[in-house]
Amino acid sequence: MARERILVVEDNDANLRLVTFLLSSKGYDVRGASDAQQALLLLETFRPRLILMDLQLPGTDGYALTRRLKADPASRHVPIIALTAFAMRGDEEKAFAAGCTGYITKPIDTRTLPSRIAEYLASEPVSERTM
Repeated sequence: MARERILVVEDNDANLRLVTFLLSSKGYDVRGASDAQQALLLLETFRPRLILMDLQLPGTDGYALTRRLKADPASRHVPIIALTAFAMRGDEEKAFAAGCTGYITKPIDTRTLPSRIAEYLASEPVSERTM
């Protein structure tokens, strides 16, 4: 794992703290952003290996931010995992259509989240841009 970098984009402070704690305790270098603008600013200097993206963000939502990141050569290679409480029919397909690699529903299962993240990281090739 070697301190792999993860960006969590989540507007709910309690969820952001929970995910950050869970992943940091497993050795990941985790940064958080509460909206799209904060995420974009953070991405100017922080190169994550994976992004956890809340889809229901204030202002620019997670779908739009995902599409923007996938259109940008600097970030298109970074896997984005949707993290959402909205698990209605069609939402998962909408997330994948926006460019997400995976889909995790809330409430967050604290017992399985770190292992699911490890599985996503293991299945994605390491890009030189994130090293």
